[in-house]
Amino acid sequence: MATKTYHGSCHCGQVRYEADIDLAKGTGKCNCTFCTKARAWSAHVKPNAFRLVSGKDALVGYHKHPGAPVKFACKSCAVRTHATGTGEWMGGDFVSVFVNTLDDVDPDELAAAPVRYFDGLHDNWMNAPKDVRTL
Repeated sequence: MATKTYHGSCHCGQVRYEADIDLAKGTGKCNCTFCTKARAWSAHVKPNAFRLVSGKDALVGYHKHPGAPVKFACKSCAVRTHATGTGEWMGGDFVSVFVNTLDDVDPDELAAAPVRYFDGLHDNWMNAPKDVRTL
């Protein structure tokens, strides 16, 4: 598989984006308190591979502490579409695209995408947590 431009949106359609993602490079799930509660599943891209097409004014950002990525959700329908952050462990600035908001991804593509697990709960980003069954 190669990089492909996907289109995504929130539930009500106010927030729309495009993202250039190579799903064969993998996706991620984390056990931090946010990702566990949100059941977040994301693909990480560099900022220039993500384009917000519409809905900038419809977005609200959230992060628990200044070092955490900012997760963006639609003010109307509350669906989280993406997050932005920076981290040495991610190679600098990144955008996490929540793959459940991709509108034109084939379910077989997602099922075939490798999943990497991150122990964000313990700031141990380079290793998987001991238990990934519920992520």
